[in-house]
Amino acid sequence: MLGSEGRLGIITKVKVRVSPLPQRERFQVVFFPNWAQGRDACRELAQQRVQLSMLRLSNAEETRTQLALAGYERAIKWLQRALAVRGAGTGKCMMTFGVTGSSVQCRSALRQARRIARRFGGVYTGTLLGKKWEAKRFTMPYLREALWQKGYVIDTLETATNWSNVDALMNAMEHSLRSGLNSQNEAVHVFTHLSHVYGQGCSLYTTYVFRAASGYATALDRWKILKHSTSELIVRQGGTISHQHGVGKDHAPYLLQEKGALAIQTIQHVCQGFDPQSMMNPGTLVPASKKSKGAKS
Repeated sequence: MLGSEGRLGIITKVKVRVSPLPQRERFQVVFFPNWAQGRDACRELAQQRVQLSMLRLSNAEETRTQLALAGYERAIKWLQRALAVRGAGTGKCMMTFGVTGSSVQCRSALRQARRIARRFGGVYTGTLLGKKWEAKRFTMPYLREALWQKGYVIDTLETATNWSNVDALMNAMEHSLRSGLNSQNEAVHVFTHLSHVYGQGCSLYTTYVFRAASGYATALDRWKILKHSTSELIVRQGGTISHQHGVGKDHAPYLLQEKGALAIQTIQHVCQGFDPQSMMNPGTLVPASKKSKGAKS
């Protein structure tokens, strides 16, 4: 069973499939006038099965944040002016996509992607910003430590839902996080991107940043308020509690509402069959069985 969170055993042997490196890989950037046009373009790209290796649409707040973090202040100002002239001003959303493979494959995919983007009002800006994204894609997580040293906590929530539910769920998640610490007079910076697109839906990946406060306990309490209230909202409004990050102990309390009692019971039976003494990561996904809680390991 995939996604067992270590409950069903230990992997002791694997076979690895090795593929040659592609001839070419380029990351391109398109700006859309607003979220709705960008979202519809992403859905069309997925449903037309355009062979892109990566596709991500940042909402307006994430776009603004990414451009502010990009550096090159003068160049970004000129870019903003040029985009505004072409209809992608206030509220614009940035779509980043990858074309990977042979030269023929890349040309074909890029041609199809640009044609669809134009249909939805997209402004193609080439590979410059794509190169910047590629250079920083694995360094961004290190911002966590830098922000922590400055007194800020950064965390993410991710889910997946149908296309018809994307806007309602994203807006609800962002509102829950943005207003979650109002009672403490604390602001929360929130932004989202759409990724992992499918014909029927996509993943929503939301980042939130808040002040850590004076001590660990207070910071943890603030995180719990934001994390748990928004997790409850996700499953209540038709999202999955985790798309690719896993469930673990943090998300296990929300599985019942998402999967239903019969599915949870089935997972429990499978865990008991493979691991009757609950030695493998006990209490994760589902509670350990009562008769095995006291078992010696």
